[in-house]
Amino acid sequence: MDPVEEVLNDPAMRAYIHRLIGDEGLDLLEKFPKDGEYSDEDLAANTGINLNSVRHTLYTLYEKRLAEYHRIKNNETGWLTYLWQLRIDNIHNAIREDMETVLAKLERRSRFEEENDFYICKECHDIYTFTVAIGGNFTCPNCDQPLSHFENEMLVKALRERIENMKKTLGHA
Repeated sequence: MDPVEEVLNDPAMRAYIHRLIGDEGLDLLEKFPKDGEYSDEDLAANTGINLNSVRHTLYTLYEKRLAEYHRIKNNETGWLTYLWQLRIDNIHNAIREDMETVLAKLERRSRFEEENDFYICKECHDIYTFTVAIGGNFTCPNCDQPLSHFENEMLVKALRERIENMKKTLGHA
């Protein structure tokens, strides 16, 4: 089976690709010729997809190393033409890199939640750190209502579970 077809037939990978490039991007992948290299103009003409959408999709895929190009120069005009090909076989690396990024953000958020004490306004539901709450004499800066201690243990627990699951998936645990 064609690697692009294989990725697009897998619901999880299709969802990942869709998040990256949207409906028009998926349409381009489905219509992308199987072999060879193609200019963005050729792809737009052959697929009926707007040239700007084709370019946006290709550059987005390039950033994730799911597409690559080489350029050729027209010696008469000096114009550069970019010839593109898909590298969808790199999708596992792209997903892994994104998961590593999310994991780092979750770990930072977990540390923030664990290292801080929080207070909530029962009226407008805004949450403040201890430093902000004490600076305002434990009064909400928006509505002047008293702030109450906010217990974030459920959030901390959920973050820890998510982090552990991601570490297991990534082979860190």
